[in-house]
Amino acid sequence: MQVLYQWDFRGKPTGVLPAMIEHGIQEFGTDIDENKKYISDTVDGIIDQIADIDVQIEKYAENWPIDQMSLVDRNILRIGVYELKFNDAIPSKVAINEAIELAKNYGGPSSGKFVNGILGAMFNDLKKEMPEKALEEAPADTTPTP
Repeated sequence: MQVLYQWDFRGKPTGVLPAMIEHGIQEFGTDIDENKKYISDTVDGIIDQIADIDVQIEKYAENWPIDQMSLVDRNILRIGVYELKFNDAIPSKVAINEAIELAKNYGGPSSGKFVNGILGAMFNDLKKEMPEKALEEAPADTTPTP
């Protein structure tokens, strides 16, 4: 999340992503070297799919243009959408719960509900489009809030 936040804040400079990833690992998680590949793959995957990911976010956040969302919420949603739609190694329940927890811890007072509503609605649609997703149990709190 930190790398995506910095990348977005600085105007999306893709050329410096490897340095941003390395800096993030050094500054925030030197003990997570075994997850370095996962972090790089996730950031690269999000950047590669950013147009589709942002379209998905805008589809489910009808009243919130993506450029008006907070940087934190926007990038947490990017991670959540990427994990739901493009990363089959992450169970949907885990992706949604992790995104909600990130939003509660690093976003504003209503960020958890906002992220929950968007990812929950997306999950429900994905279950219809992708029957294998129906085998996964949705988190208890993925019901969109009004």
